[in-house]
Amino acid sequence: MALDELKSAVPDYAKDLKLNLGSVIGNSDLPAQQLWGTVLATAIASRSPRVLRELEPEAKANLSPEAYTAAKSAAAIMAMNNVFYRTRHLLSDNEYGTMRAGLRMNVIGNPGVDKVDFELWSFAVSAINGCGMCLDSHEQVLRKAGVDREVVQEAFKIASVIQAVGVTLDAEDALA
Repeated sequence: MALDELKSAVPDYAKDLKLNLGSVIGNSDLPAQQLWGTVLATAIASRSPRVLRELEPEAKANLSPEAYTAAKSAAAIMAMNNVFYRTRHLLSDNEYGTMRAGLRMNVIGNPGVDKVDFELWSFAVSAINGCGMCLDSHEQVLRKAGVDREVVQEAFKIASVIQAVGVTLDAEDALA
């Protein structure tokens, strides 16, 4: 199992990450599609080749082809949106917030999977990319759809652990 290999690669000084990785993936209460879509989207967003290589095969095995593509689409569109909307939010000139974005985001309206799942994956990617506007927007859509706060938190727990594991392993690879 690739998850076990990834956990075994985590150095002893980051034992908490190893335990958390097993917990957030292995003991998650999320349905398989939500879990593995979140794992895949956040592995992509982590920008860690090693984490993505290890987690992608299991994600692919647990997702339908449509969900697999949609999770990758969530990572892709949020890579753009998180930079765009975070920049708009951080600029002190509020006029940028009134300007038309002019960027195509069609996949958000038609992701090919249940809208809640796509929103959850987009939310988790936004957690890694640190866009407060996107986090708020996706969280509100999820909550209006009846998604419990525990599910939303599960998504950002997964995102935080995958990001931390990626940073740690990439640092170890660079120092090797």
